[in-house]
Order: sequence, then structure tokens, then C-alpha cells
Amino acid sequence: MAEHLSQSELDYPFKLLEYFNGFRVSKMIFSACELGVFDLLLKSQDALSAQHVAQELGTSMDGMERLLDALVGIEILEVETAQGTALYSSTDVANLYLAKGSAKSLHDMIIYRSQTVYPLWNNLVDAIRSGRNQYEKTFGLPSGHFFQAIYRSEEEMLKFMGIMSCHWVLDGHDVVTAFDLSRFQKVVDLGGCTGALANEMARAYPASSVTVFDLPQVVEAAQKHFKQEDSGVTFQSGDFFSDEIPGADLYVLARVIHDWPEEKCLIGQYLTLLHMCGAIFCNF
Repeated sequence: MAEHLSQSELDYPFKLLEYFNGFRVSKMIFSACELGVFDLLLKSQDALSAQHVAQELGTSMDGMERLLDALVGIEILEVETAQGTALYSSTDVANLYLAKGSAKSLHDMIIYRSQTVYPLWNNLVDAIRSGRNQYEKTFGLPSGHFFQAIYRSEEEMLKFMGIMSCHWVLDGHDVVTAFDLSRFQKVVDLGGCTGALANEMARAYPASSVTVFDLPQVVEAAQKHFKQEDSGVTFQSGDFFSDEIPGADLYVLARVIHDWPEEKCLIGQYLTLLHMCGAIFCNF
């Protein structure tokens, strides 16, 4: 390995230190989102002092000032000084991706990573030793039933659905247009969650009909809590492991395969179905 490192890296481990401290950067952004810092700054017409932000959000002045300065240091916020007082404002990137109100907001993704993913990764050593997920140790939930843990309450289910939707805010258009899929008249997104990817598909290929197939509680929550664009996407309830899957020319499994053990992902039943239907299977 040493021959691939520059002499400066061997003299002082800049990269290693960056990796060691990466969690601190994540937690600064996570904490600011949870506290509502970016939402407050987006709504404000003027740059705000740390004291003002602390008062509005119910935090200590010292803690908030340290957080705001740290966010300036990683170029998420900007600061200017007026009459000896530091005044903070959001960058365009923060307004676009970190505040709730933006059309490209990643706020739900950040909250899920902070409150669910981050605690799980704290038990990575145990996960490697046991070869099992750490929901039981982290949250006191049975580790053998992954989606029962994720969907243990409506609040937790909505957080998970939010992060799934956020992924397609960034990647959806590029994914569905990476290949020309216009020849497929009927498309079914298996485990399509909020319909975010399906909406991207429908916009890109308006002549195709697109259906989201997911569990009943997911379909109900998607239609109730997530904005559905006038794209013609339809929803159908069912379990793709046990229920009959609607006919289609193209089946999509996006961010799904990794959720299951290898033996379950061999999906012999899907391949048989697709062969019978003469359809094509895409895994994004």
C-alpha cells in the first residue's frame, strides 16, 4: 500500500484524519437539520445572529454559535460581520437541499440517516461479528424481520419512505433516461414506495402507463402523505413475494434487491413470471 501513497501522506496522514473525523461533519449537518437551522435561515429575509437563531430554536447561545461557525467552516453557511456581530445566512446549496421547503430537499434523507442509520452503524463491529443487522441491539426490535422494524410505526414508515423519495430527487431522471425505454407500453415498479421513480418514468415516457406495486400500508401512506404529480401513475396494493403481480412489458426493481438475503434474491418466481409474460426485468 505504501508505494501508492505520496510522501506527504506518509509524513502526515491527511486522508486518514479526514476519514476519522468524517462522522463529525455528518453530525453537524444532521443536527442543524433536526434543529431547523436551515429552515429558519431560508425563511428569514436577513442574515441572523447566533443569539437570534438560538432564541428561535430554543437552544443555548454557546452551542448554536459553535454549530453555526462549524457550518461556515465546511461552507454550508456564510457569515458576515455588522457592528461587531456575526450574522449567518444559508448558501444556495443549503437552501436547495437542506431546507424542508425546497423541491429538491434532502431533509427526509438526512433525518433518517441521523435517527436510524447512524445509530445502527455505531454497532458495525457487532454486525460484522454476527453477520446480522443490528435493529435488535440498537432499537430493541427483532433483527430477522427487516421491514417489520422499518414499518414499526407510521412515523418510522414515513421517515423511510421519505428517504426513498429523496434518492430519486437526485437520480431519478438520469436513471430512467440512461436507456431508451419508450418501447415499453406497460411498466410496473415493484416496491415503488412513494411513486417518485414512477413519476420520473411517466414524465420521461408519457405514452407508457406506469404502476407502483407495493404493500397496502405503503400505498395508502404514499397517496396520503406524498405529493402525487399529475403524471398518470397508478398504485396497486400487494406483496410481490406472495401476491399476483400485474402484467407489464417492463418490471422495475429499484433499491430493493439489497434488502433481502441472497437466497430470497434469486427470485426464481420472478424470472418464471417474466419469461411467461415476455417482459423485461430491470434492477436499478
